[in-house]
Amino acid sequence: MNFLTIGHRGVMGVEPENTLRSFVAAQQAGLDVIELDLHLSKDGALVVMHDSDVDRTTDGTGAIADKTLEELRALDAGRGERVPVFEEVLDAVKAPLQAEIKDVQAARALAEVMLDRDLVPRVEVSSFHDEAVAEIARLVPGVRTALVGSRFGTDVVDRAVEVGAATVCLNIRRLTLEVVEQARKADLRVIGWVVNTQDHLRLVRALQLDGATTDYPEIKRTARFTA
Repeated sequence: MNFLTIGHRGVMGVEPENTLRSFVAAQQAGLDVIELDLHLSKDGALVVMHDSDVDRTTDGTGAIADKTLEELRALDAGRGERVPVFEEVLDAVKAPLQAEIKDVQAARALAEVMLDRDLVPRVEVSSFHDEAVAEIARLVPGVRTALVGSRFGTDVVDRAVEVGAATVCLNIRRLTLEVVEQARKADLRVIGWVVNTQDHLRLVRALQLDGATTDYPEIKRTARFTA
């Protein structure tokens, strides 16, 4: 089985999340895929940040949607890092990416970049929101998509199938064998998040998942030896 290790916002356990520094560290650690989050700035830039506001991860305050890219650039995103845009990440690392979008508007902006730069082979698009997954699939032929779930039952499988997702990325703390079995029947890949402990890694292996999203680069080395 080709077990994937996915760097959560880079390697956010050791570097400032969703920064170029974090993404480069994830690539250097040998993680298979780098996960990141996208929001739209006031002037339509695809900004790499998890929250809808800048309060938690920068020295600023306020909603991303209320700030221009120039205003966002002026913020410190940790250790002197600047808030990156998606295109900068594409150029800074060569690893495959999993880009999480928060809404339909972000899907449309991302679609433009994916089509312009022929990113279908490199970028998988994920979202908690069914309509965002459906929209990117409509706009970008052949795009690989994943439906993300935090609180879910077996309905998450039906929802993924409905929007054409090939993967479900599911909260490891709530993941059950029943959900995994239903996903397998639907021919879906199953990724567990966030896997930061040996107990969670053992659960990932016991459930025979296809991969794990982690905050720490050590998971790459540990996963190789954990039965």
